[in-house]
Amino acid sequence: MLSGRKSLAGISRFGRQHGAPLAHALGFRRGKTPTVSTLSRTLRRFDPQDLEAALSRWVTGRFDPHAFEHIAIDGKTLRGSRHGDVPGHHLVAAYAPAVQAVLAQVRVDAKTNEHKAALELLGILPVRGKVVTGDAMFCQRDLATQVIDSGGDYVLVAKDNQPALVADIRAGFAFATAARSIAAATSP
Repeated sequence: MLSGRKSLAGISRFGRQHGAPLAHALGFRRGKTPTVSTLSRTLRRFDPQDLEAALSRWVTGRFDPHAFEHIAIDGKTLRGSRHGDVPGHHLVAAYAPAVQAVLAQVRVDAKTNEHKAALELLGILPVRGKVVTGDAMFCQRDLATQVIDSGGDYVLVAKDNQPALVADIRAGFAFATAARSIAAATSP
């Protein structure tokens, strides 16, 4: 979440460990960083989508768009977000490995799926000149088309959930292999 800390207690502890210099650098005039309860109360007041949009703008604004060429899209259920029969919060995130940052993420609505969330995510990402990767869940024609139309390229996993596509890919590689074999056999 912040400086490698994965909980509000960890963030609060980090602030205490770094003391007044950090507190003043962050704008806390009394020289103290927030406690766990203050952090919790404050974060509960934020609208999640507004916070996500602000963080996404901040993260993408900190990197030269040419500093990374690869955007990995993946979906995850937030650990600890499930309560009894209520399913956990599920997100689709766009991660740039070269800069080790999540560029943006969108929540997967309970009435839809990762595929629709990925389309929404691609609409807000700087895809031009990038290679977008994803697992078999994202290997869909409309998603690939959106990447290409946005000026990017894609590498998506094709599995047996799309048998016709897998057969076409195998046939394409078999044809290329056969053509090379014929060319090698007939060249002087």
